[in-house]
Amino acid sequence: MLKKWILTCALLLPALSFASPPKMLTVERTVSIDAPATTVWESSKSFDGLPSWHPGFSKDEIVKGKNNTAGAVRQLTIKDGPSFTEQLTRFNEKSKSFSYKIVESPLPIVAYHSIFKVISTGKNSSKVVWTGHFKRKNTTDNPPKGEGDADVIQLITGVYDGGLNNLKSQLEAK
Repeated sequence: MLKKWILTCALLLPALSFASPPKMLTVERTVSIDAPATTVWESSKSFDGLPSWHPGFSKDEIVKGKNNTAGAVRQLTIKDGPSFTEQLTRFNEKSKSFSYKIVESPLPIVAYHSIFKVISTGKNSSKVVWTGHFKRKNTTDNPPKGEGDADVIQLITGVYDGGLNNLKSQLEAK
C-alpha cells in the first residue's frame, strides 16, 4: 500500500502547480519643472494636499497624527472612486523629500511604499522624482486582466504621470 501511495505521489507531483510569490515591482517617474526647487517643494510637500496638484484625487484628509510628521495617516479619495489610507514614514524638509506607504487600499497592489523628492537642477529649474515599490495583490501565476505585473505597473505609472504633469503645468503657468 505504501509503495502504491509513493508511486502515485511521484506521478502527480510534476502536475502540481506551485505559484511563485509575486516579485517586488518598481515604478520611477521624473519630471523637469521650470521653477526653483523651493517653489516646487512648497507646492507639493503637504501630505494632506495631494488634490491641490494631482487631478486624480478629490479629497486628502489627515485622520491620525500631524501633517508632515512621520506616522501621520491620510485618507485619500480618488475622484469618482474609492478611498484608501496611507501613512507618512519619513518627512525631510532639508532634502525636500518624504516617504509613505499604503496601509489599506482597494488597488490591486500590496507592500506599496513610495518616495517623493524635489531636486534643484539650477536657479530656476528642478526635477521631481516619484518612486514606488510594490507587489501585485493577486498571487496566482496567471492573474486576470488588470491584476498582473504589467497592469499594476501601468496603473502606478499613470497615477505618477498624471500628478507630475499637472504639477509641472500648474507651476510653469505662474
